[in-house]
Amino acid sequence: MRPAFPAWAAATVLLVGHLTASGNTGAGEALQIRIVNFNFESVRVMWNASEGVGTNLTFLYSFTSMKTNKHCSSYILQEGRTAGCLLDAPGDEILSFSIWNGTHPVLNNSVWISNFLKPSLPKELHFQWRQEALTVTCPELPYSELLYEVQHRSLFDSEWQAKEENTCNVTIESLDIDKCYFVRARVKTMESGYGSDTYPSDWSEVAHLQGAELRDSCQEKTLFPKFVLMSGLVVFLIMFLVFLLVWKLRRVKKLLMPSVPDPKFTFPGLFEAHRGNFQEWIKDTQNVTQLDKVEEREQECILEEAPMVQHSKAEMETPTETMIGPLCLQTGDKEAAGDPGQPPCQRPQGEEVLSLGSFTFVISDNSYVTL
Repeated sequence: MRPAFPAWAAATVLLVGHLTASGNTGAGEALQIRIVNFNFESVRVMWNASEGVGTNLTFLYSFTSMKTNKHCSSYILQEGRTAGCLLDAPGDEILSFSIWNGTHPVLNNSVWISNFLKPSLPKELHFQWRQEALTVTCPELPYSELLYEVQHRSLFDSEWQAKEENTCNVTIESLDIDKCYFVRARVKTMESGYGSDTYPSDWSEVAHLQGAELRDSCQEKTLFPKFVLMSGLVVFLIMFLVFLLVWKLRRVKKLLMPSVPDPKFTFPGLFEAHRGNFQEWIKDTQNVTQLDKVEEREQECILEEAPMVQHSKAEMETPTETMIGPLCLQTGDKEAAGDPGQPPCQRPQGEEVLSLGSFTFVISDNSYVTL
């Protein structure tokens, strides 16, 4: 329990950990103080050791149980200048101290060292499994109003999970005994008993628990590379199958829907210079002259109807060959080779005669009929 303190020191209990000097440092800069009480065993008082606050400040102190002030016997140096003092603490007492810059006082103050308490870390942790619960115990510190915090996590947890108790007997439930867990513990002070300027203790050494036994490390770590390897193989196989599927689809698409070549690349200049006119393009690019049409004259057999002439009854009874006859028009070499003594309407040799009604057609192998 904290002892009672005199009324004149009541105001000092409300001071925060970083105190501001009220004295003049000579350079016009404030002096900031930071006090840490290590488990009521030692006290560290630090101040800012800048060039503005001078060099080699002197620290004088006394506790409640001391009758006279003492000079600091263990200074903390930074860059060759005094920056703090480490003191032995007799217990939960009032610390009265003053800081001097030569013969000029810089700061005078008195504080309860319990307001800046930092408990020691829990030691000798013991673990006990009960089905799916883990109980963590340790020797308790010799002062009260403390919280004992135990944190745990597995390899599959991204953050620590915490549980606090007033005593060092913390039970964690809903655990899997087959999993490997990391467990650590620390001690914190209650704000109602020590204020808000205290510090939590350091963490204990992390313990590895699996199967209700302590281990040097978690065995799941050896499985992690295998998991990564298997995952990599699965990803590679999926990518290979996707690539194979895309390749097959491209082949099927090319087989079912062959690509049509672009005429712009096959016939350069067809659309740019000739606006798609193939005749103009081929004359311009291939030097092809337009071929004259050679009219092949074939033998034509033109049937003309003889003019209507009045005939006598006797003449009407004569064969129709005297009334209607073919007029054979021969062209080219056939006219020149014809016999001039042959009657013009006499059927040529080697030709067939076709009669349709009152019309007679002469058909040869190299002629066509014109009506």
